[in-house]
Amino acid sequence: MDKRIHLIVKGRVQGVFFRDYTKKKAASLGLKGTVRNRNDGSVEVYAQGDETLLKELETWCWQGSPMSSVSAVEKRELSETQSYSGFQVLY
Repeated sequence: MDKRIHLIVKGRVQGVFFRDYTKKKAASLGLKGTVRNRNDGSVEVYAQGDETLLKELETWCWQGSPMSSVSAVEKRELSETQSYSGFQVLY
């Protein structure tokens, strides 16, 4: 059964291709969901899939894109699932 998580990634994560790298990583893991910039300078990720693969994405978020500098990753597990068609960057 799929799990769903909500991540808020903080630090230098905007303007460093963080969303694009997140999309590529999530898609390579077979996860579905979305990633978008937030007005406060953080990045928000909703991801759905196998629990082990979600943990791998969460761990990857601490590293991020080559030019990013992550200071925090806040995680919330969500009980409801969503119908996503792949993994998308929202603008």
